[in-house]
Amino acid sequence: MKILNLYAGIGGNRKLWGDEHEITAVEYDKNIAKIYQDYFPNDEVIVDDAHEYLRLNYDKYDLIWSSPPCPSHSRIRQNVGVLHLGYEAVFPDMKLYQEILFLKHHSEIKKHNIKRYWVVENVIPYYEPLIPAKKLGRHLFWSNFDLDDYVEDKKVIFKKGTISQYEQAYEYDLSKYSSIDKRMLLRNCVQPKLGKHILNSLMNNDLS
Repeated sequence: MKILNLYAGIGGNRKLWGDEHEITAVEYDKNIAKIYQDYFPNDEVIVDDAHEYLRLNYDKYDLIWSSPPCPSHSRIRQNVGVLHLGYEAVFPDMKLYQEILFLKHHSEIKKHNIKRYWVVENVIPYYEPLIPAKKLGRHLFWSNFDLDDYVEDKKVIFKKGTISQYEQAYEYDLSKYSSIDKRMLLRNCVQPKLGKHILNSLMNNDLS
């Protein structure tokens, strides 16, 4: 299966996918892309704008996973940062919903009997989601295939975890890398077990 992994980060969602698939990862930050490539040398890693790459290349893949930037939708940023700590108020980044709508309406070509699968991941927002989604773990997921329920790994520390705790939980070692916010990178990762769970949901239910 050909998989497109957008806004790839260091590949938390991809960590347990193995090497049986042909995976292309798109990450805008070259320093972060370097870490991804080091961990997944068999993947094609592209340093580019993931949003625009999706528009131009969506029809080349069997599965598209997109994790657009989440800070502008975050409950913590809004309810703590803006309301109590004086953070600047920002508009929610509508690229999230642009991509959901784009994928929803371009994933099938009925006259050729072609169906492409997709999943979009983001935080639970401070507002009612504009498009209904399924909650798995601490995030929301939109998809065109059924997502099995998931029991979150309670051993993973989220809000107050240290770099070393995240590294141990996700099996990363970022000690040799610089010019990156290591804690933020790790904290933003999709749990590897959840990433594998979602891929299994597709393989077991829609491709069986």
